[in-house]
Amino acid sequence: MSSRRTLLGVMASAVLVGGLADVSPAEAQPNPATAMRLGLKGYDPVAYIILGAATPGVTNYEVIWDSVRYRFANARHRDLFKTDPDTYLPQFGGQCAMNMANGNLREADPTIWTISNGRLYVFASAAGSERFRQETAANAARAAANWRNLRNATTR
Repeated sequence: MSSRRTLLGVMASAVLVGGLADVSPAEAQPNPATAMRLGLKGYDPVAYIILGAATPGVTNYEVIWDSVRYRFANARHRDLFKTDPDTYLPQFGGQCAMNMANGNLREADPTIWTISNGRLYVFASAAGSERFRQETAANAARAAANWRNLRNATTR
């Protein structure tokens, strides 16, 4: 008999005799947060705005927002995000802003970024970042229009 079957048999026996009666179904299931996409590859979205730096977050300070896990460097950043997520969220779901302006989904590198009009934009390459900044308003408008059509493709 496989060890998995043995474990299931032992658990079923324990339930029958009341050994696991205090375990709720939620506790028995894997943590759903571990299955969600990690935003900004774990970088702290608040740090870009507050510190002006790409700063790795830590697992102790996580928030799930719109089915995406975000990590923060500290409790203060986490709490700021929870109070006003729209201020700190990366534009276009954290996809490369220049690629989005061109109608393409491409994962961004969270260490290549810019803040424009108080909004965080991340890019797949330094060259894309530079092209985006040459015509920020026009590129941001095109990216926003494309995002409306492509946003659902990021959850597949």
